[in-house]
Amino acid sequence: MKNGDHAHPPYMLIWGVLAVLMFGKVGISFLGLGRGMTIALLVVISLVSAVLVALYYMHLRFEPKKLWILAAVPIPLIAILILVVIQEFR
Repeated sequence: MKNGDHAHPPYMLIWGVLAVLMFGKVGISFLGLGRGMTIALLVVISLVSAVLVALYYMHLRFEPKKLWILAAVPIPLIAILILVVIQEFR
């Protein structure tokens, strides 16, 4: 392989994992767990899905670490926005 070349990501495998995670989220919503537990599970599954999309479909797994930092900058802003919205509904 040349410098910068990489093997093709397993797109269909990642797509399958994302589909299973999506059906898992739908299933969790019908389980009748407590509200807090349901929200926590859905957030965790959504974070896993977002990481898979960023790593494979946005090709961050194969990029230099400096680009990872650029992609991670909005994460604290998202956390702040989520906390503000949560406080609004209390």
